[in-house]
Amino acid sequence: MSEHQKQTAFLRERLLYDDTPDRHKLEQRITQIQHDERCVRRAVWLMALFAALAVAGLCYCVIFLLDHPLSMSQLLTHFTAKVFCALALGSLICMLSFMGLGAIYRKELDQRREECRRLATKLMEARLGKARALKGAPAELLPEESKA
Repeated sequence: MSEHQKQTAFLRERLLYDDTPDRHKLEQRITQIQHDERCVRRAVWLMALFAALAVAGLCYCVIFLLDHPLSMSQLLTHFTAKVFCALALGSLICMLSFMGLGAIYRKELDQRREECRRLATKLMEARLGKARALKGAPAELLPEESKA
């Protein structure tokens, strides 16, 4: 389990103490984003596998073709070479698209985690009260009201 996943799991556990519709909606959205992100990650690996198989097929065509083409243009006139080139190119395009989609899902999950932090902080303040400023604490650790 990655550090990112551990932090998300920790925040989701803290929110179990809150029983509001906002929490349920947030938890459902996080679950959906994580599922989508896993699907996209699997699709990237599948496209990488297809691209590797296409490159292996092209290597096979170059090495084992009976009439050994003399140039690249002669190689690309063979139907099998065209199929492997199309597979490789399509796989690479799809892989890049899926990686971009994965980055979008990661950004959205980060936004939901930040929302989760705000909700957990609000819940803790409601139950425990506002945190008081610590003497000698660094400025970035102090609440906004005590910095002024």
